[in-house]
Amino acid sequence: MAKLLFRLNGVTDEEADYVRQGLDDAGVHYYETSQGRWGISLAAIWLRDESDYPEAQEVLDRIQAQWSELMKDQPVPTMVQRIRERPASVLMALIAVAGILGLTLLPFIGVFR
Repeated sequence: MAKLLFRLNGVTDEEADYVRQGLDDAGVHYYETSQGRWGISLAAIWLRDESDYPEAQEVLDRIQAQWSELMKDQPVPTMVQRIRERPASVLMALIAVAGILGLTLLPFIGVFR
């Protein structure tokens, strides 16, 4: 029976590639599921055989420790840098929040007159 090894939701593409490469190098037999078209499914790496879990978990722990060491010296982008990278998506999110807030408060505006 299949066993969940590593969730990919919220993981960067670079880290996911690093994990895949490490598992391939260690000879771990796995398969991968995607988050689907709407992004609501579980994107993950699964083991084909549940009996391989202890060894695969040790390999994954080593891979994650190596990744952590590699990323320790990498700068983390600030909020301003992220906004500069994707200004359109930030603007659309702000418009959506304002619209939802407006629609939510609209019924109450005339009550206090």
